[in-house]
Amino acid sequence: MRAATSQSIEIPASEPISVTLLEVVRAVGDVTSNDHEVVATVLHLLVSGKIKLRGNFRDSSASDLS
Repeated sequence: MRAATSQSIEIPASEPISVTLLEVVRAVGDVTSNDHEVVATVLHLLVSGKIKLRGNFRDSSASDLS
């Protein structure tokens, strides 16, 4: 029996998803009824670079929205 070896797996960085603020708030709101959770999740997605806003808020940073 061979010993398991550890290998590092590189996951390529993906492009942020381009959404409007309304789209992301609605999507997160569909899975929670807690407004604080919606705000925290949206801010996390923005700060982490997972999403990029388009539309009226496209040039806004997470600090502008908090």
